[in-house]
Amino acid sequence: MDQVQEVRRNRAVVAASERVETLMLEGELEEADLLKLCEDLMHRLHRGTRQVVLDFADVSHLNYRGVRPLMARTDAFRRAGGDVKLSGLSPYLAAIFRAAGAHDAFELYPHMNDARAAFQLARAPFV
Repeated sequence: MDQVQEVRRNRAVVAASERVETLMLEGELEEADLLKLCEDLMHRLHRGTRQVVLDFADVSHLNYRGVRPLMARTDAFRRAGGDVKLSGLSPYLAAIFRAAGAHDAFELYPHMNDARAAFQLARAPFV
């Protein structure tokens, strides 16, 4: 059963299911918003979360200065055996990520369900 919790301050909605947590971001994300998101990711990592999807489908703009800290948090997840995947990036947002040097730092998916499924496929046993 999915649990949905609104986080107004970070302008994010969180949907948690079993092992994959999805943060549905919205609006214009300034550097401070992205730094708060990074802090939230570290809290989740310390609580045992290892798989996170950041959904940018409802984000119209983000400050490029927050991309590098997000890359660092993703590296921390990978060192702990997890990952952070991105979904719903418009061509405009994808260009911001590329300009900030994150062109190959994240796995990008068109929809959050695709990113969530990628985690499931990674865990599926091979026959």
